[in-house]
Amino acid sequence: MKEAMLYAKRDDGKVSCFLCSHRCVIAEGKRGVCNVRLNRNGTLFTLAYGKVIARHVDPIEKKPLFHFLPGSFSYSIATVACNFRCSFCQNWEISQYKDDEPVLPGSPLSPETAVEEASASGCSSIAYTYTEPTIFFEYSYDIAVLAHKKGIKNVFVTNGYQTPETIEKMNGVIDAANVDLKSFSDEFYRKMCSARLQPVLDAIKLMHEAGIHVEVTTLVVPGRNDSDEELTQVARFLAQISPDIPWHVSRFYPNYQETKTLPTPRETICRAVRIGRQEGIRYVFSGNLPGEGDEDTACPQCGEVVIARVGYSVDIRRLDANRCGNCGVGLPIIIDAE
Repeated sequence: MKEAMLYAKRDDGKVSCFLCSHRCVIAEGKRGVCNVRLNRNGTLFTLAYGKVIARHVDPIEKKPLFHFLPGSFSYSIATVACNFRCSFCQNWEISQYKDDEPVLPGSPLSPETAVEEASASGCSSIAYTYTEPTIFFEYSYDIAVLAHKKGIKNVFVTNGYQTPETIEKMNGVIDAANVDLKSFSDEFYRKMCSARLQPVLDAIKLMHEAGIHVEVTTLVVPGRNDSDEELTQVARFLAQISPDIPWHVSRFYPNYQETKTLPTPRETICRAVRIGRQEGIRYVFSGNLPGEGDEDTACPQCGEVVIARVGYSVDIRRLDANRCGNCGVGLPIIIDAE
């Protein structure tokens, strides 16, 4: 075990964890909502450090990040567990870990080895993904610091439930984040995720202000968060922070506890794309609908397609550094890892 970051000891033997917005107060011998942070004798420990449950080399577009090192590969890792309880989770086999065993499942992987493997694989970044990276923050932080020394960037694929204190620690270490904004309804978050909406909204804004490259994904679930009103609220919120934040509206497929819900109709995703553009978001992309035409990045000034995509296949066409190769206007796309 490794002592946790971002917590405070209390006189009564409990500890106050402020890593995520659950802000758990954890009694002796107990764990937080995430199930991987344990109070032992008044000290908070992480059980997830160096215990990798998934490890792959992925296209950066799979995160999805479309405007951060497009066409590159990302060394992607995860530990078990999560601080959300989403009934529609796509990775529930590893995220919804509930065992009370003191040793978590997974293979040992030191931060040094993770960075070495990322470099040897030709990856421009390391992505902390598949489950919720916030809950293994100590591990991802140590890897990220070493990665920067090797010129490798760091990416969080996250539910956005970090506290302001955690985002302050991420500043200068985590370079990009794709944040799931699952709904614009607090009731949805409470019922479907056992969480709340406002901390996610706050985190998106704080990450953007910290200079972290932010993209946002909304998994559109039929009958849950697919109304015009709610999609408009999400789009309007993002546009107010910055019209350059890419918004990925992704098709739902039945999974976990939502097996009776039908896949999202294509028309719903197309409608969400239109709403995002009407609300002023310059870059709105359809997800889980490869080949449907809403995956390309077009210049907002002249309309030229500068990056064409079909699934994870990327064709960088009319891009001169981070400028449109047709009209020359600057584009909010991070091209180089330097």
